[in-house]
Amino acid sequence: MSVNLGPVEALYTENLKSYGIENRSLGWNSKESQILRFAVQASLIDPRLESVSVNDLGCGYGEFYNYLIAEQVPVTEFNGYDISAEMLAAAEQHLGDNPVVKWHHNSAVDRMADYTFTSGIFNVRFKESEADWARFVKNTLRNMFEHSKKGIAFNLLTSYVDYRAENLYYADPSEYFDFCKTELSRYVTLIHDYPLYEWTILVKKEAE
Repeated sequence: MSVNLGPVEALYTENLKSYGIENRSLGWNSKESQILRFAVQASLIDPRLESVSVNDLGCGYGEFYNYLIAEQVPVTEFNGYDISAEMLAAAEQHLGDNPVVKWHHNSAVDRMADYTFTSGIFNVRFKESEADWARFVKNTLRNMFEHSKKGIAFNLLTSYVDYRAENLYYADPSEYFDFCKTELSRYVTLIHDYPLYEWTILVKKEAE
């Protein structure tokens, strides 16, 4: 059973109309928290590499690319995927004409890259059941891993909270750690020690 991503697409398209090219369009409260998420996920990248290809699923307006370049990551190919055509148009405007960057109006990854990242796309489930949403998340992770040569990184809202909004998805980190270890790779890192109500998992295909 597939989930309906129409309400999610509508949410971020409306956010973009309301806020423009800034962190609130993506549901992040501050630029600082956005940068922190980027830093945690980018720790997956092997610093010894002389060139890096990236898939960014749910790329929004493409700010992760700017972060990687600012951190001197040698990105030679960047594929940004989003379900909002308006968000992709904003990304193209934001980054300008760049031969390294390609945009894809898609809810799944369909090109190989060294690494695949996603940040925040699993948070808003609206009326989908938790069971259906969990299946969607895990199928997406399988797709990401299949199209990655070196590894993937993703985040989810943590189940360790005192308050839960009805339309959001809060995930047990142990469930997804076990899923990644048993279905994807032996090399899994759970990061749950940064000051946001979420966690990040890094999955590598091989030990470094």
